[in-house]
Formats: sequence, structure tokens, C-alpha cells
Amino acid sequence: MSSEPELMSSSTTVPEESGEKISKKAAKKEAAKLEKLRRKMEQEEAARKTASLSLDDESFSENYGDVTLTELKSTADSKAGKWIEAVEGMGKKWTDVRDLVEEMVGSEVLIRGRLETYRHKSSKLGFLILRQSGFKVQCVATQSEETKVSVNMIKFLKQLSSESFVDVIGVVVLPKDPVTGSTQQVEIQVRKAYCVNNALPQLPLIVENAARSEADVKAGKAGADQDTRLNNRVIDLRTPANQAIFRIQGQVQI
Repeated sequence: MSSEPELMSSSTTVPEESGEKISKKAAKKEAAKLEKLRRKMEQEEAARKTASLSLDDESFSENYGDVTLTELKSTADSKAGKWIEAVEGMGKKWTDVRDLVEEMVGSEVLIRGRLETYRHKSSKLGFLILRQSGFKVQCVATQSEETKVSVNMIKFLKQLSSESFVDVIGVVVLPKDPVTGSTQQVEIQVRKAYCVNNALPQLPLIVENAARSEADVKAGKAGADQDTRLNNRVIDLRTPANQAIFRIQGQVQI
């Protein structure tokens, strides 16, 4: 008699354990199914974004690129390129970097300068410092529908070498914080950018090094000796000190 209740007790617990295992297995299966569905949705969303970016890059491809020699030598009768069409659209009114002031905020300008530095913040944001006759301005390239700047344009700007000749069309804005590293206190929101002449990746003389004082060199910073500067005078003349000398000479009446 004592064994019968035990058998009945054991027989009743087995289905409960089995049911619990089945429910856990079903829960794991359902969770795996939901995870698979979530990943599929993420992949589809990423594909849609990629397709959208590709479409934007294709539609905005006319807003950047290298200027070909054929375009530079072109005449009114020759076939126009994207750079010529952009420049003519501005009425060929070039603005000197020195003339970029707060009174011009909101206006669209066309400038040309040498690329001094480029700071790559992300695939959608980059900062350029353009230099012209010793004057510098910061240009900001932001990927968006409004600016008509694509991800591929950011990539294009990133691969440009220092001292390259670059034409930029953009809108003058006044930044919230003072701009460091430039002489002008306004920025250019880039709309179009074209490389007229891409400099060599490795130059025999870096302007920043040639511009350093003896004190900076003694402090351990990279500099340039006199022979190197004289042998590469065309680059040495781009330093702020040499540019200042020529500006003073240009104002002196003999």
C-alpha cells in the first residue's frame, strides 16, 4: 500500500517536467525566429539606405571631381564640362579669400585656393582649409540633401593632397564658435568642389615646416634648412612670412 502512492506521485511529475521542457524549447524557437526577423529587417533597411545614398551620389556627381586639361583649354565653342558649367553658373565672379567677411553671410561665392589641410571627421563631414596669398578660410562639407553633398564627394575631398589647387562654390556662414587655423572668421558651406590640379602626395618641402621659426625647430618640431627652402623656392614663397613681405612690397611706393 505504501508503494502505490509513490508510483502515482512519480507518474504525475513526469508530464510536468516534460511540459516545462517543451515550453522552454518553444520559447527559444520563437526567440530565434524573432531574432532572425529582426536581422532581416535591419538588412533591408541598410539596403534601402545604401540605395538612397547611391542615388544621391549619382544625382550629385556633377558637383565635384577633377578638372580635366580639356576643360581648362576649352573655348566657348567646345563641349562644356561640369566644372565649366558650374563656374559659368556663378557668372565667373571670383571672390578673393581676403574679401570673405561677415557682410557676405548668406551669399554664394566662388573661390580658389590651395588645400592646406583636410580634417576628416566622418563619412558625412569634412573640413578644408584653403589658402590664397597668405589668407585662409575654412570650408565645411556636410553630406545632406540640402547641401547636395554626397558621401562620395567627402571621399573625393579626403584623397586630395596638400597644396592642391581647389575651386569651391559655397555659401558664406558665420560659425557659432571662432574659427581657429584660418585668417577669415567666416566659413564656407560647400556646395560644389573641383580639383584644378592635384599636388604630389609627397612634396620635397612642406609649407608648415618651412614656416617654423628657429625656436620651434630647437623645441623639436620639424623644420626645413636653407638649402631645402632655396631648392624648392616656389613652395617656400607660400609661407606667411614671405607672403607678408610681398604684400608690403606691393604697397610701398618707390
